[in-house]
Amino acid sequence: MTAHIHDNTRIGQVSLKVSNLERSIEFYTEVVGFQLLRQTADTAELTVDGKHPLLTLKFIENAVILPRQSAAGLYHFAILVPNRVALGLSLRNLLAHEIEIGQGDHDVSEALYIHDPDNNGIEIYADRPRDQWKKDANGYYIMGTDPVDAEGLVAISENLPWQGLPEGTVIGHVHFHVSNLLKAQQFYCDVLGFDITCRYGSSAMFVSAGGYHHHMGLNIWAGEGAPPAPEHAAGLDYFELIVPNPTELEAVVVRLTAAGYGVEERDGAKYVADPFRIHIKLVTDGQTV
Repeated sequence: MTAHIHDNTRIGQVSLKVSNLERSIEFYTEVVGFQLLRQTADTAELTVDGKHPLLTLKFIENAVILPRQSAAGLYHFAILVPNRVALGLSLRNLLAHEIEIGQGDHDVSEALYIHDPDNNGIEIYADRPRDQWKKDANGYYIMGTDPVDAEGLVAISENLPWQGLPEGTVIGHVHFHVSNLLKAQQFYCDVLGFDITCRYGSSAMFVSAGGYHHHMGLNIWAGEGAPPAPEHAAGLDYFELIVPNPTELEAVVVRLTAAGYGVEERDGAKYVADPFRIHIKLVTDGQTV
């Protein structure tokens, strides 16, 4: 029987390893728009609603900052804002900080791309209504790379104050460099149970739960056979995969264990590493409150 993860599965918190905690806090609050929730000597939790952490920053002493697209690991994590007005406000704030901005109209969404001081990729995006998403003859979502209507985004948010990322902002998806797409498909689809929603030639694929355009992107743009990112490098610490209930969590753990993946329990949560040493924290909705 083909594995199928629950339709209500979603991405939760992202935890990043950073080389300079204060610098990263300043970037993620002033440039990206998070609020600082709490801080210790070597960690910071950032939020959008003032209650729940959405991004954790973990200081790594003497952390190596890797060149972009040089190892398996984080390509970008994607911050989903509620609407085009919020995306326009983010664009205006990024322009005010004069940082390099990439962009793409992906048909299903409009996206802005930046990098933090440690070369961690960040996407800030707004979805188009789901009834506007189109599929090709193979049943895959059509996701293009046209230019974003930047002038329209600036205009729609004109005369509105920048107040950071609004409530309702979530981590919409995560996108990884992997060393082999077939291995990635075997893990994320055959074992975890995600559905393939789009293929980008033979170099990238997108997978999701519940018909979303993608909860994960997987690519070999760092090269076939790219090595895992070193543990002491800045980059992804882990990301949360949230399933709706304990029964679904147990089913996922059973599939992982049967496939030979070691599931570790600590801090009341379960952790597993994919074939590329990308770490996943498995939790239920109730554990995130």
